[in-house]
Amino acid sequence: MARSALLLGLILASLCASSTNAGETAQILRYDNVNTDTDGYAFSFETSDGISRQEMATLKNPGTPQEAIAVQGTVNWVGPDGVHYKLNYLADENGFQAQGEHLPRVEH
Repeated sequence: MARSALLLGLILASLCASSTNAGETAQILRYDNVNTDTDGYAFSFETSDGISRQEMATLKNPGTPQEAIAVQGTVNWVGPDGVHYKLNYLADENGFQAQGEHLPRVEH
């Protein structure tokens, strides 16, 4: 789970770095945050530079040896090439799984 969070952080940091032009500061247009006690959370935001993100986490199998948190979300941004990108992700007991048209597909 820690590797998943690190990977997601690196992806999001690169998105933020690549989507803003030097000298421009993005403004937060919308931010929502819901803490659902110990059972999970949900948040979403949108910025003036075209980045938006929403994420929701839920506790699975509480109180059992299989207890885990499952996180799913979506990130949208406009790349330096002007293309609109969308990344959907799920991080759970099976690891980090990302889907996006811009990502290479792995054939099984």
